[in-house]
Amino acid sequence: MRIPTTLLLFVGALIFSGAGTVRSDASDHRYKDGDSVPLYANKVGPFHNPSETYRYFDLPFCVPEGVKDKKEALGEVLNGDRLVSAPYKLNFRDEKDSETYCRKKLSRKDVEQFRRAVEKDYYFQMYYDDLPIWGFIGKVDKESKSDPSEFKYFLYKHIQFEILYNKDRVIEINARMDPHSLVDLTEDKEVDAEFMYTVKWKETETPFEKRMEKYAMSSSLPHHLEIHWFSIINSCVTVLLLTGFLATILMRVLKNDFMKYAQDEEAADDQEETGWKYIHGDVFRFPKHKSLFAASLGSGTQLFTLTIFIFMLSLVGVFYPYNRGALFTALVVIYALTSGIAGYTASSFYCQLEGKNWVSEFQAPCRTTKYPREIPTLPWYRSAIPQMAMAGFLPFSAIYIELYYIFASVWGHRIYTIYSILFIVFIILLIVTAFITVALTYFQLAAEDHEWWWRSFLCGGSTGLFIYAYCLYYYYARSDMSGFMQTSFFFGYMACICYGFFLMLGTVGFRAALLFVRHIYRSIKCE
Repeated sequence: MRIPTTLLLFVGALIFSGAGTVRSDASDHRYKDGDSVPLYANKVGPFHNPSETYRYFDLPFCVPEGVKDKKEALGEVLNGDRLVSAPYKLNFRDEKDSETYCRKKLSRKDVEQFRRAVEKDYYFQMYYDDLPIWGFIGKVDKESKSDPSEFKYFLYKHIQFEILYNKDRVIEINARMDPHSLVDLTEDKEVDAEFMYTVKWKETETPFEKRMEKYAMSSSLPHHLEIHWFSIINSCVTVLLLTGFLATILMRVLKNDFMKYAQDEEAADDQEETGWKYIHGDVFRFPKHKSLFAASLGSGTQLFTLTIFIFMLSLVGVFYPYNRGALFTALVVIYALTSGIAGYTASSFYCQLEGKNWVSEFQAPCRTTKYPREIPTLPWYRSAIPQMAMAGFLPFSAIYIELYYIFASVWGHRIYTIYSILFIVFIILLIVTAFITVALTYFQLAAEDHEWWWRSFLCGGSTGLFIYAYCLYYYYARSDMSGFMQTSFFFGYMACICYGFFLMLGTVGFRAALLFVRHIYRSIKCE
């Protein structure tokens, strides 16, 4: 365990140094009265299209003099952050009441641009002392109006900040838009706008070390957490009962097979063999496209290792809410560090499969015959696609409920922090994937079909196809995403993620099937 622990510590150090933000227990967040506290405007974009974001000043807000871009770390760049100095001055414990920071005449083009943004529910995001701030830039008045041409569009021009502090540290910040201070954007005409802001400071007893806890409460409130646990437990118990039921049947069938073959060996050695023993000379015949098969196993092993390390970091609290870019930094760093695992696994397995210019030996309990046996004609439901459909459905049903929470976090604005539940679901996913692949491999061998190598990999990875099908359902039924940019981002990125799941779970399924096949053929007498 020395090497993984060292690697974990190294990755953690890289994340903390490259994620772009300091942990909430840092010692440099102390201020005196009147000190300047860093405030950065990050981005704006449609609320329902989380991937479609733009620079804050891409909208015609007042641009203050000396605007500077914040030097961003790797994680912030990967996260799509665009931090620039904000137009507001929120000095420590310095209260302001309706202070004007800008007067601007909005041109017709500016009015049109703001109106389109308000129509799409644009929101803004800022960071004040590494604490996130959100707000909508305007509102649409639809009251008692059914015709969209009668809607009225307004831009908020007064933002009210309420900041909580404990001694010399900032603990919390809230932003509220004044609903009575508006700029009418309904008509295409020049408009005079006076932008203002108010700052109120209040003392709190909340310690600095706990200031990030409020952002995790949305996913861990007692009521929501109880429903979450109940749904997950209900789903997992159902799946495990089905898995246990199938496992019991499979064990009994195998036991009967072993007894039958043992009696046949004692009765007559020249008796014709049937079932999976009949193909013992072909079951370890190497698959077609050995190079591709070995490369797939190598990539799947790397992704499995990557997932385990990500879970380890999440369970020790590295990915706390709004640690900007920490997850993306971890993915890039760990993926790079584990690339050797993919190369070693692929080349090692390619050696065992007697690849070109390699010499090695595959540990098979039965000798492979020179010529392959002919596979008997099988019914349609024993072909690859129906088998993949059956193999992917049960593991997918184990993670179906958790997928909604993950999608709502990745493709929405919810915060996901209950990594313990996710880890339990992941373990169950691995167990169910391994077992269902073993079961289908047994039925395939019992039908005297010895081409199980690729089939076990495809059956194990078929859950990835079900996840991608869920993407279609989520996009059209559970989200309000729209537009070419957001649609291409969603389906493009999810295709890559589901392909990664396909490789990882395919590797898990094949490894489980290989152990099973070696075990059953080692338990019988093979000539």
